[in-house]
Amino acid sequence: MAPAPSLAHHFATEAYNNAWANHRLIGACAALPQEEFAARRTSFFPSIKATLNHILTVDWYYLEALERSLAGSAPDEDPGRFFRPEEPFERCAELGAAQRKADLRLIALCESMADDRLEATIQVPRRHGIQRESARRILAHLFQHQVHHRGQVHAMLAGTAVKPPQLDEFYCASEAPLRAADFEALGFSEDAIWR
Repeated sequence: MAPAPSLAHHFATEAYNNAWANHRLIGACAALPQEEFAARRTSFFPSIKATLNHILTVDWYYLEALERSLAGSAPDEDPGRFFRPEEPFERCAELGAAQRKADLRLIALCESMADDRLEATIQVPRRHGIQRESARRILAHLFQHQVHHRGQVHAMLAGTAVKPPQLDEFYCASEAPLRAADFEALGFSEDAIWR
């Protein structure tokens, strides 16, 4: 019987899933005309553009906190810079390229982790001081944040002429053919992810 995959490996698969889901969702949003991409809608953030920008800026914020802490560096003195401006990208293509870079950073970070490093203390700069959390908790929070807001974009997209993509065909082995084209576009392989 093969040994059970490590918890660190599970976080790496979450990072790949995250990149795949962003690829599919942003790919669908790219089919929208600019006015539809930016149109005011009912959701936590008032547009598809605003929500996708929020996902990205929060990724930047947490990725830096993770990378700096794991490298033994102090937190940045101006973490708010990631949110100025609140929506750094006007167009979906530019946002998608930046999200792809952030997704690759997250994959690399998770691939570099071993189980014992998941308990490393991450210093997260907040307005009123430094919050200290384990890497495991920050990663879990970051993935949940992504899922939460991607769901909002998915729902807003349903109110357009563009069909929202399936985002739940990543984990089951029998669904590999459904993600094969996306994996080819992303340069992913089932073997590399699932080992």
